[in-house]
Amino acid sequence: MSHAEPLYPALADEPTSPEGWLEAFRDVRAVTEQLCIPLETEDYVIQSMDDVSPPKWHLAHVTWFFEAFLLKPFVKGYVSQNDSYDYLFNSYYETHSSPFPRPRRGLLSRPTVADVYRYRHYVDEAMELLLCNAPSEHSRAIAERVCLGIHHEQQHQELLAMDIKHILAQNPLRPIYSKRLKVPPTRRPAPMGWRTYEGGLLTIGLEPDSEAFAFDNERPAHRQYLEPFELATRPVTNQEYIRFMEQGGYQDPALWLSDGWHLIREKGWTAPLYWVRDGERWYHFTLTGLLPVDTAAPVCHVSFYEADAFARWAGGRLPTEAEWEHAAVNTRDLNGNFADSGYLQPVATEAGTVRNPQDPPLQMFGDVWEWTGSAYRPYPGFRTLSGSLGEYNGKFMSGQMVLRGGCCATPASHVRPTYRNFFPPSARWAFSGFRLAREATGEHCRDSFSQSAV
Repeated sequence: MSHAEPLYPALADEPTSPEGWLEAFRDVRAVTEQLCIPLETEDYVIQSMDDVSPPKWHLAHVTWFFEAFLLKPFVKGYVSQNDSYDYLFNSYYETHSSPFPRPRRGLLSRPTVADVYRYRHYVDEAMELLLCNAPSEHSRAIAERVCLGIHHEQQHQELLAMDIKHILAQNPLRPIYSKRLKVPPTRRPAPMGWRTYEGGLLTIGLEPDSEAFAFDNERPAHRQYLEPFELATRPVTNQEYIRFMEQGGYQDPALWLSDGWHLIREKGWTAPLYWVRDGERWYHFTLTGLLPVDTAAPVCHVSFYEADAFARWAGGRLPTEAEWEHAAVNTRDLNGNFADSGYLQPVATEAGTVRNPQDPPLQMFGDVWEWTGSAYRPYPGFRTLSGSLGEYNGKFMSGQMVLRGGCCATPASHVRPTYRNFFPPSARWAFSGFRLAREATGEHCRDSFSQSAV
């Protein structure tokens, strides 16, 4: 297969015409396939752990989504290319049909990669006909589901990057996904400061009059009282995390939640995922191969337990998701290092710029998903979507923690301040990092951390 740099054209604002939806649909479908251009055929079929899906499965599943929720309900006489795909590529929609077991997706040598691409193109043609001839009585429902399907596929574009990285990392040859990804610039670490927020009775979640797209878990808007708090002006860096490691962070049970302490001992974790040490220097596996760790970049591929332990060690804590959202909404600047930037790894922020202490925090969006201290639970008044689409988010509101802000593998047009991502607290293969928070008492984090941050 030929190797080329993936492209990430940003989707326009939500379309208002069938032609606009058709263009948006074509764009998102093209990006997914461009992400897979650097893969060899053998790469498409590997499942490196239960949480990872083979790239071939991702390509088929996002196609199944359009077929199951648009073509079958709205195209009279639609005939599926293969009826068994409704079973094989259903992810978790129990009310729709019986899904194929997730841990066994890597056993599906058939359908072949070529079969999956034929399936994609078959569904694409049917979708184009639907969007060009949408029945007027169903136009609104079709537009809403196309919009959801586009954002669903963008989620899987990020998952593709995560899963491809994990798959390639298992290979002792340390294969490179793409040599055409951009090389992150070398920068001095920006000093860490603290932005103070007064708190009060605030509105969290998407406003009722907002017509912008959002997942159901971002609604409804509701009031929440926040005590005054301070938020770090940037995420924690690799250098700061190395200091935590060197000062025994992984050996001190007093820093860890019970489940986290049990997990790191059981798994033997002593550093973030993908890190290896060679002599006195740390390296990490990236989608461009094994590279020296950039000490100024945000630390990445850490679990909630590791983020929480670091925060205790540093004398701070993780922000709640309400605190994070309040700061992000006031930032009003979603520029960041997203998939569109072409790095597919976190990049250090600019240093040396004189900033007002009350300026918005840096890197709130992009680079790393930021763990919060909040469990993933429904907002007051939450209601799921009707039918099988109600399983999209609500059924996972147990045993997960919320992350905010997007990452270096997230399409830029997919992010907004109210977006709620979620993973189990043990997850590390996502592009996950964190920033610190603390109560607005004027107290400072421990000296050992503060000295490393400035």
